[in-house]
Amino acid sequence: MKTLIEFSGRTPVLVQGASGRMGRRHTQLMREYGTNIVAGTSLREAGGTLDGIPLFAESGAAVRATGAVASICMVPPLETRAAVEEAVAAGIQLVVTIAEGVPVHDALHLRRLTQAQGVTWIGASTPGIAVPGQAKLGFLPNVALRPGPVALLTKSGTLSYEVGYRLVQLGLGQSTWIGVGGDAVKGTRFAELLPMMAAHGPTEAVVLIGEVGGTEEEEFADALAATPLGKPVLCLLAGREAKEGVAMGHAGALTYGGAGTLESKTSRLQAAGAEVFATTAALVERCRALFGPRA
Repeated sequence: MKTLIEFSGRTPVLVQGASGRMGRRHTQLMREYGTNIVAGTSLREAGGTLDGIPLFAESGAAVRATGAVASICMVPPLETRAAVEEAVAAGIQLVVTIAEGVPVHDALHLRRLTQAQGVTWIGASTPGIAVPGQAKLGFLPNVALRPGPVALLTKSGTLSYEVGYRLVQLGLGQSTWIGVGGDAVKGTRFAELLPMMAAHGPTEAVVLIGEVGGTEEEEFADALAATPLGKPVLCLLAGREAKEGVAMGHAGALTYGGAGTLESKTSRLQAAGAEVFATTAALVERCRALFGPRA
Protein backbone atom coordinates (compact mmCIF):
# COMPACT_ATOMS: atom_id res chain seq x y z
CA MET A 1 0.00 0.00 0.00
CA LYS A 2 1.24 3.47 -0.88
CA THR A 3 1.68 5.86 2.03
CA LEU A 4 0.18 9.30 2.38
CA ILE A 5 3.56 10.78 3.22
CA GLU A 6 3.81 11.45 -0.50
CA PHE A 7 0.89 13.91 -0.28
CA SER A 8 2.01 17.51 0.22
CA GLY A 9 1.57 20.99 -1.15
CA ARG A 10 3.64 19.95 -4.17
CA THR A 11 1.47 16.98 -5.13
CA PRO A 12 -0.34 17.61 -8.44
CA VAL A 13 -4.05 16.98 -7.89
CA LEU A 14 -6.95 16.19 -10.23
CA VAL A 15 -10.54 17.05 -9.24
CA GLN A 16 -12.99 14.62 -10.82
CA GLY A 17 -16.35 16.32 -11.27
CA ALA A 18 -14.86 19.79 -10.93
CA SER A 19 -17.62 21.66 -12.73
CA GLY A 20 -20.53 20.60 -10.51
CA ARG A 21 -21.82 22.88 -7.76
CA MET A 22 -19.88 21.11 -5.00
CA GLY A 23 -16.91 20.55 -7.25
CA ARG A 24 -16.57 24.22 -8.11
CA ARG A 25 -16.91 25.41 -4.54
CA HIS A 26 -14.49 22.97 -2.98
CA THR A 27 -11.98 23.21 -5.81
CA GLN A 28 -11.79 26.91 -4.98
CA LEU A 29 -11.47 26.30 -1.23
CA MET A 30 -8.84 23.57 -1.57
CA ARG A 31 -6.84 25.68 -3.98
CA GLU A 32 -7.01 28.72 -1.69
CA TYR A 33 -5.63 26.55 1.12
CA GLY A 34 -2.59 25.66 -0.99
CA THR A 35 -3.53 22.41 -2.72
CA ASN A 36 -1.78 22.11 -6.08
CA ILE A 37 -4.82 21.48 -8.28
CA VAL A 38 -3.60 21.08 -11.85
CA ALA A 39 -6.67 19.68 -13.65
CA GLY A 40 -10.34 18.83 -13.45
CA THR A 41 -12.71 16.57 -15.32
CA SER A 42 -16.06 17.65 -16.73
CA LEU A 43 -18.03 16.09 -19.59
CA ARG A 44 -19.99 19.33 -20.08
CA GLU A 45 -17.06 21.74 -20.02
CA ALA A 46 -14.13 19.68 -21.33
CA GLY A 47 -11.72 21.86 -23.26
CA GLY A 48 -12.48 24.87 -21.11
CA THR A 49 -11.08 26.04 -17.79
CA LEU A 50 -12.26 26.58 -14.23
CA ASP A 51 -10.54 29.63 -12.77
CA GLY A 52 -7.57 28.83 -14.96
CA ILE A 53 -7.59 25.08 -14.22
CA PRO A 54 -7.81 23.06 -17.46
CA LEU A 55 -10.83 20.74 -17.75
CA PHE A 56 -10.73 17.39 -19.52
CA ALA A 57 -13.37 14.86 -20.55
CA GLU A 58 -11.70 12.02 -18.63
CA SER A 59 -8.91 11.34 -16.16
CA GLY A 60 -6.49 9.70 -18.59
CA ALA A 61 -6.23 12.84 -20.71
CA ALA A 62 -5.88 14.98 -17.57
CA VAL A 63 -3.03 12.85 -16.19
CA ARG A 64 -1.18 12.77 -19.50
CA ALA A 65 -1.40 16.54 -19.86
CA THR A 66 -0.64 17.59 -16.28
CA GLY A 67 1.11 14.73 -14.46
CA ALA A 68 -1.53 14.55 -11.70
CA VAL A 69 -0.86 11.73 -9.22
CA ALA A 70 -3.70 12.31 -6.72
CA SER A 71 -7.40 12.86 -7.25
CA ILE A 72 -10.51 13.75 -5.31
CA CYS A 73 -13.85 12.54 -6.64
CA MET A 74 -16.58 15.17 -6.35
CA VAL A 75 -19.24 12.86 -7.78
CA PRO A 76 -22.49 11.29 -6.45
CA PRO A 77 -22.39 7.89 -4.72
CA LEU A 78 -23.61 5.89 -7.71
CA GLU A 79 -20.88 7.45 -9.89
CA THR A 80 -18.05 6.83 -7.42
CA ARG A 81 -17.15 3.35 -8.68
CA ALA A 82 -16.71 4.53 -12.26
CA ALA A 83 -14.72 7.58 -11.15
CA VAL A 84 -12.26 5.53 -9.09
CA GLU A 85 -11.89 2.93 -11.86
CA GLU A 86 -11.11 5.75 -14.28
CA ALA A 87 -8.57 7.31 -11.89
CA VAL A 88 -6.79 3.99 -11.30
CA ALA A 89 -6.66 3.27 -15.05
CA ALA A 90 -5.15 6.74 -15.58
CA GLY A 91 -2.30 6.04 -13.13
CA ILE A 92 -3.53 8.04 -10.12
CA GLN A 93 -1.79 6.81 -6.94
CA LEU A 94 -3.95 8.47 -4.26
CA VAL A 95 -7.72 8.79 -4.67
CA VAL A 96 -10.13 10.35 -2.17
CA THR A 97 -13.90 9.89 -2.44
CA ILE A 98 -16.35 11.99 -0.46
CA ALA A 99 -19.88 10.79 -1.31
CA GLU A 100 -22.08 9.18 1.33
CA GLY A 101 -24.08 6.13 0.29
CA VAL A 102 -21.64 4.35 -2.03
CA PRO A 103 -23.11 0.84 -2.46
CA VAL A 104 -21.31 -1.83 -0.42
CA HIS A 105 -20.68 -4.03 -3.44
CA ASP A 106 -19.10 -1.08 -5.25
CA ALA A 107 -16.87 -0.43 -2.23
CA LEU A 108 -15.83 -4.10 -2.08
CA HIS A 109 -14.90 -3.97 -5.76
CA LEU A 110 -12.94 -0.74 -5.36
CA ARG A 111 -11.01 -2.02 -2.33
CA ARG A 112 -9.90 -5.09 -4.29
CA LEU A 113 -9.04 -2.97 -7.32
CA THR A 114 -7.02 -0.32 -5.51
CA GLN A 115 -5.14 -2.85 -3.41
CA ALA A 116 -4.27 -4.91 -6.47
CA GLN A 117 -2.94 -1.80 -8.23
CA GLY A 118 -1.05 -0.41 -5.22
CA VAL A 119 -3.28 2.67 -5.08
CA THR A 120 -4.20 4.35 -1.79
CA TRP A 121 -7.96 4.88 -1.64
CA ILE A 122 -9.43 7.03 1.13
CA GLY A 123 -13.19 6.50 1.32
CA ALA A 124 -15.82 5.43 0.41
CA SER A 125 -17.12 8.47 2.31
CA THR A 126 -14.59 10.72 4.04
CA PRO A 127 -14.36 14.33 5.22
CA GLY A 128 -10.92 14.35 3.62
CA ILE A 129 -7.21 14.36 4.32
CA ALA A 130 -4.72 17.14 4.94
CA VAL A 131 -1.14 18.04 5.59
CA PRO A 132 -1.87 21.19 7.63
CA GLY A 133 -0.19 24.29 6.32
CA GLN A 134 0.33 22.70 2.92
CA ALA A 135 -2.66 21.05 1.28
CA LYS A 136 -6.03 19.40 1.84
CA LEU A 137 -8.41 17.20 -0.10
CA GLY A 138 -12.01 17.38 1.06
CA PHE A 139 -14.12 19.49 3.39
CA LEU A 140 -11.80 19.98 6.38
CA PRO A 141 -12.33 23.47 7.85
CA ASN A 142 -9.31 25.76 7.81
CA VAL A 143 -9.96 26.91 11.39
CA ALA A 144 -9.29 23.35 12.59
CA LEU A 145 -6.01 22.98 10.67
CA ARG A 146 -2.56 24.01 11.88
CA PRO A 147 0.85 22.34 11.56
CA GLY A 148 1.73 20.50 14.74
CA PRO A 149 2.82 17.22 16.35
CA VAL A 150 -0.46 15.26 16.48
CA ALA A 151 -1.62 12.89 13.74
CA LEU A 152 -5.41 12.84 13.61
CA LEU A 153 -6.93 9.58 12.33
CA THR A 154 -10.70 9.59 12.32
CA LYS A 155 -13.96 8.00 11.25
CA SER A 156 -16.02 11.08 12.13
CA GLY A 157 -16.00 14.37 10.30
CA THR A 158 -17.69 16.75 12.75
CA LEU A 159 -16.14 15.24 15.88
CA SER A 160 -12.69 15.48 14.32
CA TYR A 161 -13.34 19.12 13.42
CA GLU A 162 -14.00 19.81 17.09
CA VAL A 163 -10.85 18.02 18.23
CA GLY A 164 -8.78 19.67 15.50
CA TYR A 165 -10.10 23.13 16.40
CA ARG A 166 -9.32 22.63 20.09
CA LEU A 167 -5.79 21.51 19.25
CA VAL A 168 -5.37 24.65 17.19
CA GLN A 169 -6.60 26.75 20.13
CA LEU A 170 -3.81 25.19 22.21
CA GLY A 171 -1.28 26.07 19.53
CA LEU A 172 -0.67 22.39 18.81
CA GLY A 173 -2.20 21.41 15.50
CA GLN A 174 -1.65 18.31 13.40
CA SER A 175 1.16 16.59 11.53
CA THR A 176 -1.37 14.92 9.26
CA TRP A 177 -5.14 14.44 9.21
CA ILE A 178 -6.67 11.35 7.65
CA GLY A 179 -10.41 10.76 7.63
CA VAL A 180 -10.86 7.06 6.93
CA GLY A 181 -14.65 7.49 7.03
CA GLY A 182 -17.41 5.54 8.72
CA ASP A 183 -18.37 3.05 6.01
CA ALA A 184 -18.38 -0.65 6.78
CA VAL A 185 -16.20 -1.26 3.69
CA LYS A 186 -13.48 1.29 3.01
CA GLY A 187 -10.26 1.78 1.14
CA THR A 188 -7.96 2.40 4.09
CA ARG A 189 -8.47 1.17 7.66
CA PHE A 190 -6.87 2.45 10.87
CA ALA A 191 -4.47 -0.50 11.25
CA GLU A 192 -3.12 0.01 7.74
CA LEU A 193 -1.93 3.50 8.72
CA LEU A 194 0.27 2.33 11.62
CA PRO A 195 3.45 1.83 9.52
CA MET A 196 3.09 5.36 8.22
CA MET A 197 2.64 6.75 11.72
CA ALA A 198 5.74 4.93 12.95
CA ALA A 199 7.90 6.28 10.14
CA HIS A 200 6.46 9.81 10.04
CA GLY A 201 8.96 12.11 11.73
CA PRO A 202 6.62 15.09 12.28
CA THR A 203 4.15 12.85 14.16
CA GLU A 204 4.86 12.78 17.90
CA ALA A 205 1.49 11.37 19.00
CA VAL A 206 -1.53 9.77 17.35
CA VAL A 207 -5.12 10.73 18.13
CA LEU A 208 -7.61 8.15 16.91
CA ILE A 209 -11.30 9.08 16.79
CA GLY A 210 -13.40 5.95 16.46
CA GLU A 211 -16.92 4.86 17.22
CA VAL A 212 -19.04 1.87 18.06
CA GLY A 213 -19.68 -0.70 15.34
CA GLY A 214 -17.48 -2.96 13.27
CA THR A 215 -14.05 -4.20 14.39
CA GLU A 216 -11.74 -1.56 12.98
CA GLU A 217 -10.60 -0.24 16.36
CA GLU A 218 -9.98 -3.80 17.57
CA GLU A 219 -7.90 -4.47 14.45
CA PHE A 220 -5.91 -1.32 15.20
CA ALA A 221 -5.41 -2.49 18.79
CA ASP A 222 -4.14 -5.89 17.62
CA ALA A 223 -1.69 -4.27 15.20
CA LEU A 224 -0.52 -1.84 17.88
CA ALA A 225 0.01 -4.68 20.36
CA ALA A 226 2.00 -6.66 17.80
CA THR A 227 4.18 -3.70 16.81
CA PRO A 228 4.23 -0.91 19.43
CA LEU A 229 4.31 2.53 17.88
CA GLY A 230 6.75 4.11 20.32
CA LYS A 231 4.55 7.23 20.38
CA PRO A 232 1.51 8.04 22.56
CA VAL A 233 -1.80 6.82 21.13
CA LEU A 234 -4.87 8.66 22.42
CA CYS A 235 -8.36 7.44 21.51
CA LEU A 236 -11.84 8.94 21.64
CA LEU A 237 -14.74 6.58 20.94
CA ALA A 238 -18.17 7.92 19.98
CA GLY A 239 -21.47 6.09 20.54
CA ARG A 240 -21.71 5.54 24.27
CA GLU A 241 -25.52 5.53 24.04
CA ALA A 242 -25.76 3.47 20.84
CA LYS A 243 -28.35 0.67 20.92
CA GLU A 244 -27.50 -2.78 19.60
CA GLY A 245 -28.87 -3.50 16.14
CA VAL A 246 -29.47 0.16 15.27
CA ALA A 247 -27.19 2.04 12.84
CA MET A 248 -26.06 5.32 14.40
CA GLY A 249 -25.18 7.86 11.72
CA HIS A 250 -22.41 6.11 9.80
CA ALA A 251 -23.18 2.94 7.87
CA GLY A 252 -20.54 1.06 9.86
CA ALA A 253 -21.70 2.29 13.29
CA LEU A 254 -23.76 -0.80 14.04
CA THR A 255 -23.29 -3.17 16.98
CA TYR A 256 -24.72 -6.66 17.01
CA GLY A 257 -24.12 -9.92 18.82
CA GLY A 258 -21.92 -8.16 21.38
CA ALA A 259 -19.40 -7.18 18.68
CA GLY A 260 -18.20 -3.66 18.05
CA THR A 261 -19.29 -2.32 21.42
CA LEU A 262 -17.71 0.55 23.29
CA GLU A 263 -16.59 -1.85 26.01
CA SER A 264 -14.84 -4.27 23.64
CA LYS A 265 -13.05 -1.49 21.79
CA THR A 266 -11.98 0.25 25.00
CA SER A 267 -10.58 -2.89 26.61
CA ARG A 268 -8.67 -3.96 23.50
CA LEU A 269 -7.17 -0.53 22.93
CA GLN A 270 -6.13 -0.16 26.55
CA ALA A 271 -4.58 -3.63 26.55
CA ALA A 272 -2.48 -2.56 23.54
CA GLY A 273 -1.17 0.48 25.41
CA ALA A 274 -3.46 3.17 24.07
CA GLU A 275 -5.21 5.71 26.30
CA VAL A 276 -8.99 5.90 25.84
CA PHE A 277 -10.98 8.99 26.82
CA ALA A 278 -14.69 9.43 27.47
CA THR A 279 -14.90 13.07 26.38
CA THR A 280 -13.32 15.48 23.92
CA ALA A 281 -12.29 17.74 26.78
CA ALA A 282 -10.39 14.93 28.52
CA LEU A 283 -8.62 13.99 25.28
CA VAL A 284 -7.57 17.57 24.56
CA GLU A 285 -6.42 18.07 28.15
CA ARG A 286 -4.18 15.03 27.78
CA CYS A 287 -2.68 16.57 24.64
CA ARG A 288 -2.04 19.75 26.62
CA ALA A 289 -0.28 17.70 29.31
CA LEU A 290 1.87 15.94 26.72
CA PHE A 291 2.95 18.97 24.75
CA GLY A 292 1.88 22.06 26.69
CA PRO A 293 0.26 25.07 25.01
CA ARG A 294 2.31 26.55 22.18
CA ALA A 295 2.32 29.99 20.68
